[in-house]
Amino acid sequence: MIHIPRAEYSRRRKALMAQMEPNSIAILPAAAVAIRNRDVEHVYRQDSDFQYLSGFPEPQAVIVLMPGREHGEYVLFCRERNAERELWDGLRAGQEGAIRDYGADDAFPITDIDDILPGLIEGRDRVYSAMGSNPEFDRHLMDWINVIRSKAHLGAQPPNEFVALDHLLHDMRLYKSAAEVKVMREAARISAQAHIRAMQASRPGLHEFSLEAELDYEFRKGGAKMPAYGSIVASGRNSCILHYQQNDALLKDGDLVLIDAGCEIDCYASDITRTWPVNGKFSPEQKAIYELVLAAQEAAFAEIAPNKHWNQAHEATVRVITAGLVKLGLLEGAVDELIASEAYKTFYMHRAGHWLGMDVHDVGEYKVGGEWRVLEVGMALTVEPGVYISPDNQQVAKKWRGIGVRIEDDVVVTKQGCEILTSGVPKSVAEIEALMAAARVQAS
Repeated sequence: MIHIPRAEYSRRRKALMAQMEPNSIAILPAAAVAIRNRDVEHVYRQDSDFQYLSGFPEPQAVIVLMPGREHGEYVLFCRERNAERELWDGLRAGQEGAIRDYGADDAFPITDIDDILPGLIEGRDRVYSAMGSNPEFDRHLMDWINVIRSKAHLGAQPPNEFVALDHLLHDMRLYKSAAEVKVMREAARISAQAHIRAMQASRPGLHEFSLEAELDYEFRKGGAKMPAYGSIVASGRNSCILHYQQNDALLKDGDLVLIDAGCEIDCYASDITRTWPVNGKFSPEQKAIYELVLAAQEAAFAEIAPNKHWNQAHEATVRVITAGLVKLGLLEGAVDELIASEAYKTFYMHRAGHWLGMDVHDVGEYKVGGEWRVLEVGMALTVEPGVYISPDNQQVAKKWRGIGVRIEDDVVVTKQGCEILTSGVPKSVAEIEALMAAARVQAS
């Protein structure tokens, strides 16, 4: 399995510390364990910022970065080894493992943090933390600060400035390294196989969850521990619900099914959407809408390159979709006027994509100084135009109603333009129909 190498985590910490003010400290907690119900926990998934800086996969841990500290700049507080708890819950790194396997300069038991951390903060002018994102940890941080303040009459020096860590860290996360792109390619490859498997399995009489099971099987078989987000398997009229999650309807002959699903590898997400006919054959109306969305996506790819701005890809999809809807008789009027009045939003109500990385809707500003961000090499994003014709839309002919199509791929900005990471899934009408026909022959 492909992973981010340990040396990369070290580089990231050094890069972050290089941006911090002199005589400062950064403090970041691991994700808390989430309770599913009563004594049952959700599968643990590390906080993305914490993972980005450490690769450390355990809960009950805190990263402390202190540029210029003589005894080591990277301190990790984590759980101690405990034979009884490890028998129940699995192995722990402990302090030795934190240093040996995860590159900490120093490691202390998390149970000692109240005694040790105030001493590390004391005398530092500035504290960087993810303020506001974890209120409980914010309270702990203020308790530690107050311990120092209570000793001010003895000469203790509390910090005089608090700074949000997110801004520095999220700007770093926006630019993907070669190692990150490699992991994202692997997540994309596994997810592509999952979509192909679902296409091959698709037939009337199954349920949406039957196809979700095919996705999950392929994710796990490929080595992914979990989906990057809740899979959307939306057939028939459900394909017009953007964040549909029930996944329990019957797949009917003549309907489309829209699947938006991807796995994560080493905490890096993939995000693919494909739409296909349940029975393997597009109707003329389904084909017309599908090919319009595909053309919009191709137009967007052409607008993703260094020095083009974030919104150009979206604008390209809006123009192609609006003109296409006019041609099909679903909108009436001049294309420019329809774009200006946002008439297309009845059918295309979301944006053409989002940043992608450790979070499926990844961090990073879309605007800088009020202007759309200019794309640069290493930025990763999705491209996902769609057309959704509500089953209740009385303004269009009945033959169009209930058709929902979205096509989504993951791309990384390169020097020449962009690399499509998710090109392993068939996308043209002919390719999809051929794949599904071959699967039916095999099954019989």
